[in-house]
Amino acid sequence: MSAPAPGDPAVHVYDTTLRDGAQQEGLSLSVADKLAIARHLDELGVHFVEGGWPGANPKDTEFFARAAAELTWRSAQLAAFGATRRPGVRAADDPQVRALLDAATPVVTLVAKSHSRHVELALRTTCAENLAMVTDTVALLVAEGRRVFVDAEHFFDGHRADPAYAREVVLAAAGAGAEVVVLCDTNGGMLPHQVSAAVADVLAATGARLGIHAHNDSGCAVANSLAAVQAGASHVQGCVNGYGERTGNADLVTVVADLVLKLDQPVLDRRHLREATRVAHQISEITNVAPYARAPYVGASAFAHKAGLHASAIRVDPDLYQHTDPTAVGNDMRMLVSDMAGRASIELKGRELGVDLAGRDDVLARTTARVKELEQQGWTFEAADASFELLLREELEGARPSWFEVESWRALTEHGRGSGPTSEATVKLVAGGARVVCTGEGNGPVNALDAALRQALLPIYPELAELELTDFRVRILDADQGTDATTRVLIDTTDGQSTWTTVGVAPNLVEASWQALVDSLGYGLLRAGVQPR
Repeated sequence: MSAPAPGDPAVHVYDTTLRDGAQQEGLSLSVADKLAIARHLDELGVHFVEGGWPGANPKDTEFFARAAAELTWRSAQLAAFGATRRPGVRAADDPQVRALLDAATPVVTLVAKSHSRHVELALRTTCAENLAMVTDTVALLVAEGRRVFVDAEHFFDGHRADPAYAREVVLAAAGAGAEVVVLCDTNGGMLPHQVSAAVADVLAATGARLGIHAHNDSGCAVANSLAAVQAGASHVQGCVNGYGERTGNADLVTVVADLVLKLDQPVLDRRHLREATRVAHQISEITNVAPYARAPYVGASAFAHKAGLHASAIRVDPDLYQHTDPTAVGNDMRMLVSDMAGRASIELKGRELGVDLAGRDDVLARTTARVKELEQQGWTFEAADASFELLLREELEGARPSWFEVESWRALTEHGRGSGPTSEATVKLVAGGARVVCTGEGNGPVNALDAALRQALLPIYPELAELELTDFRVRILDADQGTDATTRVLIDTTDGQSTWTTVGVAPNLVEASWQALVDSLGYGLLRAGVQPR
């Protein structure tokens, strides 16, 4: 491995979410989105953030202009991405090279062809001219005071087809002053042993500082990145949450966590790594791509335990069924309550929710039996912690916490000629020592019920104004029964600080929704510490 410059990290962590990640199908980032993501990446402690391709489109050009004025970097340096000069054109006269200089970033990453067949068929030039394009462009940018990295595109396929030429490209880039030559598995088809062999070969032949840029088409992007580092690469590229074209790029958070926690490579400060879960989820919010619950390290299910056998062991020592401490990446252990749950699962879940059940064998037995009975009927508490906590408190205290008593409710939907459907709901309940009857309208019966219920309760419990329903999910449990099937509804609610989920199950969709809705508002009042009035 070539020695890094004084003060330079031993292994670079280079994020390309804003450029390569943005090529994911269905993902579209505004300039404001890119600025917000860049700030989060800086908080994560990555060393380099690739912002995009200045001059390629107006959005990226605007991003670099605004980044210079609006972003203050604490950990990262901003990199502009572009290509080597075109065939037959001086680097100084190439408009796209000039756009890279105009972006005024400290780092420029150039993509260069390293596969002889691609040079001839895609660039339509000679292999000698391609080497000159690399040399000329790198030399110009270095002379202008830029740190230059070169992404050797299709490198591993090129190395397999024509290893001598692939090495020549690396030597040309390094000889012209490129600090790092990044070996790219552009098609994502390599396996770890192939990556290791190629990196070792090129490192021995060139002595250049090498990097790895892996795509996940073979499902090996993370493994290939780790193999490259173990073979001598000292620069890793990837995207948060594994974003990217086709099956995505290497998930940078997973790569970094593996390097730090498994291979003892201090590529990021551990205090930064503890921000990983928060940053990954916040970037998911910005991209509007739902976070993958089973993502390694940062997924909601990464440290979630369901089987009673696991729970019994975890109660003795959490490390018995966890490969690492979840707090190292800012995550937490969760217990899932299901029909597989035993008393240990219920006790640990209660502890997680702040309910101490130690020594309460009677409560544990009743709660375990009731959970299993309800799950037989279609209820699920794995994702509905709020409903489970209300059930647990009912078993513990002898009655479910209640802020109001429902007398009756009804919901109607009318579809008139010449107009769309309208829904109206009426709720009758007792709260605050008085009987209240309210009618609400909404976009569908559930929305109308929510409106009526809030109208009835807000004068008594103004705290409900802070609650907002954020998601509504329906599952048909016995589809073979057709329209007479049992329905399960999950509702997500937030108070602006945290989010919780409640569940309802009934043969009627509206009734199941009503159950989940009532629980969601009741749990919100419980969280806020509001006493029944």
